[in-house]
Amino acid sequence: MNINFTKYADGLVPAIIQDASTKNVLMLGFMNQAAVDATISLQKVTFFSRSKNRLWTKGEESGHSLNYVSMALDCDQDSLLIQANPVGPVCHTGTDTCWGEENQPESINFLAQLEQVIGQRKTADPDSSYVASLFSKGINKIAQKVGEEAVEVVIEAKDQNNELFLEESADLLFHYLILLQAKGFKLADVVKILKMRHKP
Repeated sequence: MNINFTKYADGLVPAIIQDASTKNVLMLGFMNQAAVDATISLQKVTFFSRSKNRLWTKGEESGHSLNYVSMALDCDQDSLLIQANPVGPVCHTGTDTCWGEENQPESINFLAQLEQVIGQRKTADPDSSYVASLFSKGINKIAQKVGEEAVEVVIEAKDQNNELFLEESADLLFHYLILLQAKGFKLADVVKILKMRHKP
């Protein structure tokens, strides 16, 4: 990757950080070659902090890091687009993005957070985590649980109790997210297929 660090006087290039799952734009930082190299080697997004005048790995103090996924260079070779998976809120104000929450669909944000929680808990102690207990029982048990929840949704759909229908729907979606991760996928992979099938 031939990045042009000479275009700007400070020798830095802007780096736009995008959530690899939701595609939400999370923040903007600046990088030099050392920051790019550190990001790739650490697999954690690392910037050159102009205020600290040093390399700064996102989350080194707060723990809210950005797990590196990929990096792309724009057509002028002077701007980077970095895909990452955030661990916790990205902005120091506590929001998921540095532009606040008002422009982000709340339901999509929450599903992305829920996927992160599932990913964090699947290796926890099975005795203390329901998610971990399902993963410890293997793919067959997880798939069976999704089937059971799907049947419950069908049963409640035929009745007139909307509250129970929504409760069972939530159970089904939750266990489906677990099944996706057990198979090595995320909800974004399913959305990609739906977009391919969509005919405007």
